[in-house]
Amino acid sequence: MSGEYRMTMDPSEKDALLYVPGAGLTMMEQMGMSSKTDRFNRTDGTHLGVPFGAETEKMNQFNRLEQFAKLQRPPPVKFKDLEAAVNSRISYNILPMKVRADFFPLTEASVLTFVTLQFDNKDLQFHAKDGVQKAAVNIFGKVSTMTRRIVTNFEDTVEVTSPPEYLQQMAQRKSIYNKSVPLAPGTYRLNVVAKDVVGGNLNSYEVALVVPRMDNEKLMASNIVLADLIEHVPTKSIGMGQFVIGTSKVRPRVDDIFKRDEKMGIYFKIYNCGTYGENRIPEGEVSYEVTKNGTNEKIFETTEDVSKIPGASANQVTIEKLLPLKDLLPGQYTLRVKITDKFRKQVLTPSAQFTVT
Repeated sequence: MSGEYRMTMDPSEKDALLYVPGAGLTMMEQMGMSSKTDRFNRTDGTHLGVPFGAETEKMNQFNRLEQFAKLQRPPPVKFKDLEAAVNSRISYNILPMKVRADFFPLTEASVLTFVTLQFDNKDLQFHAKDGVQKAAVNIFGKVSTMTRRIVTNFEDTVEVTSPPEYLQQMAQRKSIYNKSVPLAPGTYRLNVVAKDVVGGNLNSYEVALVVPRMDNEKLMASNIVLADLIEHVPTKSIGMGQFVIGTSKVRPRVDDIFKRDEKMGIYFKIYNCGTYGENRIPEGEVSYEVTKNGTNEKIFETTEDVSKIPGASANQVTIEKLLPLKDLLPGQYTLRVKITDKFRKQVLTPSAQFTVT
């Protein structure tokens, strides 16, 4: 009823009438064979009423303790060999892999951590099966605190299939994997091990995750994600599946390298923008500027009013843009964004670099 969920060893915690005298009585209490005050004299850590007949086996305090421990246990690991590689802390780099992490605050206590892995198909070994060429990479990831207490594990398999006649074209492409993990603000270790199932090549990767804390009194923004795909998902898929952030599917380009015939997606979120009026319309603007590295030449520049952005609110503003790259010469560029909160007089200036080939 309250919307609160938590683990407990005392089922009586959900009894709303527990502390109301004479209310919510058990059958034994209604028959006068026990008193409600007896609930507070139990020695098994609960405030349950005396049952009619014997206690059930599942209410045995040792069984409850075992169940409580199992609820907090990490899920069983399928890829034991990859888990061993993580725990042994041996570094491998036989299988090239790129990893990035992006952070999108949900509440003050929870931040969506967007972990993305990218492989070049040319580094994978294919084999013929059922008339197609197939490659597979097993992935095992572990998020732990700086004291190495495990927070969560994840594991999956990335598969790439291709008809034999298109194998050469497939080898020029990239394969990408994503995992969304909600974490409390703080610093964590991310360990990822990837193994080519066919060739046996391995990569063990470790990086620190510095999960930001959201301050409701300050203008804040997520980091900028440069993506090769931004699209809205069906209502039934909101918040579900790989690359999905809220109502959008955002596939990051992990190496930030784009071709001139592509459109570069720009995705980030703004939080706690100051508002005016009874409709709480955010008052601010966002400026975009693209410059070529090594010069002061502005390739692209534009500004938009935050209040005109679809779905903008005081709590959150989602930026989704597509930038055509056909007019950009090959080279390295910097995207600079200036976010201005006109109500609080606060400014943020996040940036991101990318390469055009």
